[in-house]
Amino acid sequence: MLLTGTGAGAGAGMLQMILVWGIFIVAMYFLLLRPQKKEQKRLSAMLASLEVGDVVVTTSGFYGVLIDITDEDVIVEFGSNRNCRIPMKKSAIQEVEKQS
Repeated sequence: MLLTGTGAGAGAGMLQMILVWGIFIVAMYFLLLRPQKKEQKRLSAMLASLEVGDVVVTTSGFYGVLIDITDEDVIVEFGSNRNCRIPMKKSAIQEVEKQS
């Protein structure tokens, strides 16, 4: 009789452990993975909507104006002297301010 009682308790303990792990995995999804995917979608949409003349901020914090756009690269003009044009990857753009 003692063995059947401990077996039932062990089964209930195993079920509780699986339930706790399930809740932990769901919580990690909502706290870590889902926001990261939303941010990645936002960034992809922003990069897809780039247009010549947009003011951009690079990941290094520089403000510039888009001069040319290709599939993977852009040419950004920095400063007011109009001679500082630097080609860079689209992924180096952090923010876009649309021209009105």
